[in-house]
Amino acid sequence: MATAIEFNNISKLYRLGIVSTGTLAHDLKRWWTMNVRGKEDPYLTIGETNDRSSKGDSEYVWALKNIDFKVEQGDVVGIIGKNGAGKSTLLKILSKVTAPTTGTIRARGRIGSLLEVGTGFHPEMTGRENIYMNGAILGMTKDEITKKLDEIVDFSGCERYIDTPVKRYSSGMMVRLGFAVAAHLDPEILVVDEVLAVGDAEFQKKAIGKMQDVSRGEGRTVLFVSHNMASVRKLCNRGVLLENGSIKFQGFIADTIDNYLTTRLDESTVELRNKVNRQGTQEAHIVEVLMTFGGIPCSSITMGKGAEFTITVESEIDIEDTYIGLSIWNQYETIVIHTNTNITQEQLQRVHKGVNKYKCSFPFLPLQYGGYYLNLALYHKDGKYIDQIEKGFVFTVVEDNCYGTGKLADQHQGCLAINHQWSIEQ
Repeated sequence: MATAIEFNNISKLYRLGIVSTGTLAHDLKRWWTMNVRGKEDPYLTIGETNDRSSKGDSEYVWALKNIDFKVEQGDVVGIIGKNGAGKSTLLKILSKVTAPTTGTIRARGRIGSLLEVGTGFHPEMTGRENIYMNGAILGMTKDEITKKLDEIVDFSGCERYIDTPVKRYSSGMMVRLGFAVAAHLDPEILVVDEVLAVGDAEFQKKAIGKMQDVSRGEGRTVLFVSHNMASVRKLCNRGVLLENGSIKFQGFIADTIDNYLTTRLDESTVELRNKVNRQGTQEAHIVEVLMTFGGIPCSSITMGKGAEFTITVESEIDIEDTYIGLSIWNQYETIVIHTNTNITQEQLQRVHKGVNKYKCSFPFLPLQYGGYYLNLALYHKDGKYIDQIEKGFVFTVVEDNCYGTGKLADQHQGCLAINHQWSIEQ
């Protein structure tokens, strides 16, 4: 199979806060070194890794660093990672919105891009005029665009406003028309950023279906950036995981998503020793909680998966007749699950002097996608708190095709997504 896109040592260096190097002396030094002496940019060596969670010492930051991978023709590649990982920067370089600091990209075929709301549109021109302008940019003739016009307008759902300047469009209308243009004007490579999230659920479903048709039926190549793991899993066959501007993992999409969900080890353990606003006698203290899936630390799981929570308790004395519990609350402050050792494990009803570790394992967590938090408590047998902590740990459940039908559960219809079956009784 032919290679559609080849990224060779792509890096992008930015200076924080200002344009260019910031001083005339720096600009002259850069120009002299690169254009007269024929050497590389002298400021490349002082750039730091793009880790937005920590304060750096350099004003130069690598948004991307040494990106190397190939995309085969007809592949649908999901590019995933946390905010600030470099996903959008990579697509902007591919679409020639910005230039790489080092490296080259070889792309075979026309590229249709949808990177942000209104990409490539002139606000004073009508929707119809922008369709013709975008087609001309892609190298199409007026007759070729005219043949596609009705299909584009129908797909976008903007027929009533097609002769209105796009500056009067809502963000959703702009995305609808922008995607319709990018997908229907026959680009060999379709590049779509998170912008589809602006559209409504109906349009997102239609857009995903169109990208599937473009890749599978017409053999075109798609690069797709999204934080919606269910859409990525459904659409893509390959994946690239970016972390701090570098490739963390690449491979089959299922493996890439699993790697992404289990790679945030820094967020999988929460230190609670110094947490304030706790209740109880404080004879013992809950000092740490760790979340794992299959023994691997994580802070996110996909729908339908299980999880283990390990709670560490420290005590300076032995305490008899105790039990420990946890409750899972959703983002709407509603309790979803509660359990404790008093109702399940009689043999655990004692805290020993020193370090005690309690593991609560859920082989299956029937949670809807969204954000959740744990409340943790250590009790005396009479129910009085020894130590109690609210919102001691936060984790995320990511959308997934947990029913195996390709359809997603509705987050607004209950807290749980429980495996079940419907049948007709005769």
